[in-house]
Amino acid sequence: MEVYEKSKTVDPEVRAYINSLVSAVGGQSTLDDRYEIGDSALAVLNDILRWLRLYDDKLDRYDVKRCLADSNLVKSDLLEILALWPEEQQDNAWKAKLALACLQLIATLTWPMEVKEEKTKINHVRHMPVLQLAQVGYKRAILHFEGASILRTMVRAGLPAMAVERRDRSRRDEGVIKLVLHCFKNVCMITQPQHLPSLGDENEVSRSATIDAFHEQDVFSLLLTIGSGVGDEFRDHDVVVMETLFHLLKGVDGRKLFMEDEQMRTAEVDELQTLMRKEKAMLNSYKKHAPTRHNRFGTMVWVKTGDNKVSTMSGQNSITDASNTLQQMDASKKYNRPKNRGKQTEELNESETFGGRIELTDSARRHLRSFVEDFLDSSFNPLFSSLRKAMESESERIVPSNCRQFWYLISWFLNAEAARREQKQAQEALEGEAEENRFAYIAAVLDQETFVLLNRNMQRAYDEKIWQDLRAMLTCLTQILLTVQSMSESKDEEDQEIAENISNRIFYEETTHDRIVQVCRTYSNQGLGYLDAVTECVHVFVRMLENYSKQNVGLQIRSKRRARRKKKTQNQQPTTNEDGHAEPDEDADQDAADDEREAHMTVSERKFDFARFSAKFLSQGCVNTFVALTQYYADLSTSQLKRCHRFFYRLAFKQDLAVLLFRVDILLLFQQMIKGPGGLDHGIEGWKEWETLVQQVFRRCFKWMERQEKADEDGGKGWKEAAVVEMLFSKIPGTVYYLQNGFERVIQWRAPRPPAELEVKPSVKDIQKRLAVAVGVMLEMGKADALEWVKKEVGRAGDERQAWQDEKDARMDLDREDQEGADPAPSTTPAATTIFLTPDGDERKEALFKDKYLRLLMTTLGMERLGSADDVDASWVVPYHISAAVLKEALDHIRKAEHDPPIFDDGKNAQDLIRPKSTARRGAAALSDDESNASLSDGEAEFPANFRHKAPEGAERPSKRRRLTKRNNGELTEEQAQAKADARKKKEKEKNAKIKSALFITASDDESDAERDQEFFMLEEERRKKVKSEIGKAVRQLKEGEGGQALAGANPKKASKKKTAAKESKSKALVVSDDSDADSETSEANGATQRPPKRMRMSLFSEDEDSAHPSDHAVSEEETPSTSPTALDADPSLPLTEVSGNAAPDKPRPPIMEEDEDEEDEVPVVKPATQRGRRRGAFIIDDEDEDE
Repeated sequence: MEVYEKSKTVDPEVRAYINSLVSAVGGQSTLDDRYEIGDSALAVLNDILRWLRLYDDKLDRYDVKRCLADSNLVKSDLLEILALWPEEQQDNAWKAKLALACLQLIATLTWPMEVKEEKTKINHVRHMPVLQLAQVGYKRAILHFEGASILRTMVRAGLPAMAVERRDRSRRDEGVIKLVLHCFKNVCMITQPQHLPSLGDENEVSRSATIDAFHEQDVFSLLLTIGSGVGDEFRDHDVVVMETLFHLLKGVDGRKLFMEDEQMRTAEVDELQTLMRKEKAMLNSYKKHAPTRHNRFGTMVWVKTGDNKVSTMSGQNSITDASNTLQQMDASKKYNRPKNRGKQTEELNESETFGGRIELTDSARRHLRSFVEDFLDSSFNPLFSSLRKAMESESERIVPSNCRQFWYLISWFLNAEAARREQKQAQEALEGEAEENRFAYIAAVLDQETFVLLNRNMQRAYDEKIWQDLRAMLTCLTQILLTVQSMSESKDEEDQEIAENISNRIFYEETTHDRIVQVCRTYSNQGLGYLDAVTECVHVFVRMLENYSKQNVGLQIRSKRRARRKKKTQNQQPTTNEDGHAEPDEDADQDAADDEREAHMTVSERKFDFARFSAKFLSQGCVNTFVALTQYYADLSTSQLKRCHRFFYRLAFKQDLAVLLFRVDILLLFQQMIKGPGGLDHGIEGWKEWETLVQQVFRRCFKWMERQEKADEDGGKGWKEAAVVEMLFSKIPGTVYYLQNGFERVIQWRAPRPPAELEVKPSVKDIQKRLAVAVGVMLEMGKADALEWVKKEVGRAGDERQAWQDEKDARMDLDREDQEGADPAPSTTPAATTIFLTPDGDERKEALFKDKYLRLLMTTLGMERLGSADDVDASWVVPYHISAAVLKEALDHIRKAEHDPPIFDDGKNAQDLIRPKSTARRGAAALSDDESNASLSDGEAEFPANFRHKAPEGAERPSKRRRLTKRNNGELTEEQAQAKADARKKKEKEKNAKIKSALFITASDDESDAERDQEFFMLEEERRKKVKSEIGKAVRQLKEGEGGQALAGANPKKASKKKTAAKESKSKALVVSDDSDADSETSEANGATQRPPKRMRMSLFSEDEDSAHPSDHAVSEEETPSTSPTALDADPSLPLTEVSGNAAPDKPRPPIMEEDEDEEDEVPVVKPATQRGRRRGAFIIDDEDEDE
C-alpha cells in the first residue's frame, strides 16, 4: 500500500507519530539477528496505550489501531518482548512489567469490535475489514509463535497475583488477573470473517488449533483453578471465565466428545452414508426429466389455462407431462415480498450466535474431553452458583449478552454430563462395578433458585422479543427436563426422590405451562435454530408432563388469575376545586392497595388436567410452527422428523382435529414428502410411519369433503364448495367445531348456584355489633358501592314505612272520632305492606344473588328473600313487621360502622367473626344422628358393606367375563370347599371391619369450635328444662285425673275383677332398667305367652310399684288401669310436641320421659318389653301405627 493511499485514510500526523512510537519500542539487532528492546520501551508502550484510549476510544475512531496494524506492532514487537522472558527469570521485575504492558496492548488490539448501526462512521467502514483480518493474524501469531509459548507466558504473568489471598490482594492484582483472562477470551473469540478473504491457512486459527494450544500451554489448568475457586478466591472473575468457555465450546457436539474412537468412526460413516443417500435420491429425481444429447434443442410452449389465459414456458422439461409443466411454472414465479420497514428487535452478532456446527480433530476432541471432565468434577458447581447469584443481584459485571451465554453453557454441560454418564454406565455394566452417583456434579443448576431465575428471564426475553436469549433458555429447560428424567430412571432411591421434587417444582406453576404454549403459538420467522429449540422443548415438556400426571393422579398446580377493579364509569367526573383545578384522587392509593391485595388473593391451587393442558396446543398457531419445521424435512434429522410426526399424530388422531391440517399448503407439503419430487428417502427410519400418517390424513380429508351427500339428504347444499374454500385459509376457533362435525356446538346452559350462606358468630350477641361486623366485611372486601346502595334502600324503606305509619295513625284518629258514644267495633286496620328493594342495575341484581357478603348484610338487617334459593330473579323485601324506627336505627348503625369501624378483641377483623351457616347446625345434626343410630339392633352390622348402585335405565350392560380355569383342574374336595368358604367369610368380616363410617361422618366433624359447642349445649340445656317442666305438669294432671275418677266411681263388687285385670296389665308394662337382665327375660316370656295390644302403653307412676300403699292399689283397681292414658291420646297438641323440634308434624306424639340419671327415682319410664322404641335426641318415641 502506497504512502499516498495511507494518508487518505488516516491523518498523516497521527500516522507519523504512531510510527515513531513503534520504532522506539525496539527492533531486530544487526549483529546476532535477535530482538533488542529499546531503552524507553516501557514508557513508549504506555504512550501507545494512552493514544488508543484518548484518540480511538474517546473519539470513536479506529485510526490508531489501523496504524498499529499497518506497522505490525504485535507480531514484530510485542510477541518478541514476551518471548524474551524465559521461565528461569520469573522473578525479573522489569521484564514482568514489560510483559504486562505488552498484554495490555494485546488485549486492546484483540478486543472484539462492535459497531452499532446508528453510531457507524465513515472511519468504521474504512478500517473494520482491515482490522478484522489483522486480528486473525494476531491470533495466528499468538498460537503458533516459534520462539516461545506465548500463552504460557501470559499464564506466568498472572500467577504472582493469583498466589495472593483474596483479602490481601490489591486492585492492581485483581486487574492483572482480569487482564490475563481477557487475553484468553479474545483469542477464543477471534474467527475468520465469512465475508472476507482468508490471508492464510484457516486451520491455523480454527477451534481445534485453539484447543490444542490451550492444552499444551496450560491455559486449561488456569481456567480450572480459577473456576474451582470462584466461590471465595476469584469471586469477581466468574463472568470472564464463562465468556471464555462459551466461545470455546459453542457449536461443539457434547455427545461426540465422549464417544470412543470406534463409535466416532461409526457415527461418521453413518452420517456420510445418509448424505450420499440423500444425494442419490436427489439425482434420481432429476434424472427422470434430465436432458440428453438428443433433446438439447430449445423448446417453447404455450400453456392455456381455464380462463383462456396463455402462459409461455421454455425448456423441454415442460413438455413431458402436465404435472411437470405446472411445477416448472410454479418454480419460475417470484414473490416480491415487502421488506420489513419496522425497527429490528435484535441485531445478530456473529460472535454471539451459537447455532453453527464445529468439527474437531481427534487430538482436539481428546484434549477438550479431558478438560470438560475435570471441569464438571471440580469447577461446574462453584462457577455457576456464583454466576446465578450475580445475575439475581444484577451485578455491574453482568452485561446483556451474558444471559444467553449462561443458559447455553448450562444446557451444553448437562448434555455432556448425560453422555459421560451413559458411557460410564455402559463400562460399569461390562465390568460389573457398582454405579456411581454422578448427579451431584451438576446439582448447582437443579435447585429452586435456578428455576425461578429461568422463568423470570424467559418471560422477560419473550416480552422484549430477544429471541436468541429465549432460544438459549428453551434449550436449557429441555436439558434440565431430560436430566430429571434420567434421575427418575436411576436405581438410587434418593435420586428418584430428588427427581420427583424437581418435577413437582417445575410443573407446579401454571405460568410455566402457559409460557410454553405462547412460545409455540407465536413463532413467525426467527430462524431454524430457534424453531428447533421451540419444538424440542414443547415435545419434551408435554411428554414428561403427561407421564408425571399419570404417576401423580392428584397433581396440584398453582394458578394465578389477576382480578382488577373496574374502571370508573364515564358519568363519574373528576372533582374540581374553586380554582377549576382537578383535586387529587384520595382513593388512588387505596385502590392500588386493593388491586395488589386482590392480585395476591387470586393465586389458588387447582387439580391439574392434562387433557385441558394439551388442548391449548390444538390451535392453528402451534400447527403453523410444526409445519414450518417440517418444511425443512430434507435437512432434518431422524429425531426432528419423529418430533413433527408425533405432534401431527396427536393432533389428527388422538385429539381428532385433523380438520386443522386440511389446508392446501399443508396437504401439498405432505404429498411432496411422500410422493416427491424431492421427498423423503424411503430408507430412513420412520418412513413407514410418515407414509401411514399422510395416507390417513388424506383419507379423512376426502371423507370430510364427501359429507355433501349426507348434507343433500338433510336438505343442506353447498358443503363441498364451502370445504374447498375453507381449505385455502387457516381455521379459526369459532368454526372448527362446525367444520369438524357439520353442525354448531350445542351449549347447555346451567343455572347458577347460590353462594354459601353466612352468619355472624353467636359470640357477637348485640345486634349493633352484629351489624357492624357485616358492614366491616363489606368494607374489607372493597364493596363500598354496594354499601351505599343498601343505605339508600334502607332510607327509602324507612321513609315509606313512616309514611304508612302516619297514615295509619291519622285513620285511627278519624275512626275514633266517628265512633264516640257508640259501641267500640273491632279494629280492622290492615297490616303494613311489604316493601320491595329495587336494584339499580343488572350488576346489582346479580350481586344480590351471588355476593354472599351482601346477602349477609341484608339478612342481618332483617330483609327477606322471596322465591326459591336457585331463583336468580327473586326479590328482596322489607317484612311488614319491621317498623320505621327499626329501619332508621339500622341506618344510623350502618353509618356509624362505616365512618367509625369497630375494633375487635385479640386483633381480629370482621372476617374472623363470620362463618358459613351450615357449620352452625353440623354439631347438632351429628349428635342427633349418633343417638338415632344407637337404637339399632345388635344383630345389624355397624359398618355396612358397600352398596351397589342401580344402573341407569338404557345403559349398556357390561359383557360377562369368562373365568379362566386350568385344563386339568379337578373338582374340589369337601375340606377344600369348606376352607375356601371359611376364608371368604373371614375376608368379608375383615372388609366390614375396615370400612369406616363414611356414610355418617364427614371431614368437618373433627373440627372443633368452642363458640359453636357453647351455643349447642346452652340450647340443649334450655330445651331439657322446658321438656322436664312440661312432662312434670302432664304427669300431675294425669295423676289428678286418675285419682278423681277413682274417688267418684268406686264399686266394691268389681274390685276383685279389676284387681286381676290390673295385675295382668302391670305384668305387660316393665320399668326401664339397663342393669337388670331378669326384667328383659320376664318381658320376653310374657310377650310370648300373651299377644300384645295393637298400641303400646306407657305407665307413669309417682312411686315404684313395690313401695305403693295398699289403699292406692284399691283405688286404682276400681277404675281404669293406669296403663291406659286415654286423656293424653285424645289431646293432639301435647306440650312435648310443641317443644321438641324433632317430632314429625303430621303425627301426634305421646308423652316421653327424659332419660336422666338424676330423675330416675322421681319419674321412672316404663317401656314395653316386646320392642324397643325409636329415639330422637335424648328421648324415646313411640309411633302410634308402629304395630298396625
